Amino acid sequence: MNIYFDGLIIGAATFLTIGLFHPIVIKAEYYLGVKCWWIFLIAGILGVIGSLLVESSLLSTLLGVFAFSSFWSIKELFEQRERVRKGWFPKNPKRKS
Repeated sequence: MNIYFDGLIIGAATFLTIGLFHPIVIKAEYYLGVKCWWIFLIAGILGVIGSLLVESSLLSTLLGVFAFSSFWSIKELFEQRERVRKGWFPKNPKRKS
């Protein structure tokens, strides 16, 4: 009987990636504002390119998860700005609006 761990690895990596991007988006909005959205775009594009070029199905999938988490973070960055505006998260007093 063979045991394959790819599904578990992808699931755990997806969970960790989403969990990592959440505080990254919060910190990015706090220190840089929404003007840093292009960093997430570039990271996502690089992830897509890597996913297309890597031969390993596991690594390609993990790069795809990273890429689309980066793209989703652009949306979350703008939503984080709204959460700050509503007072749900602290506003950076040193940053000009």
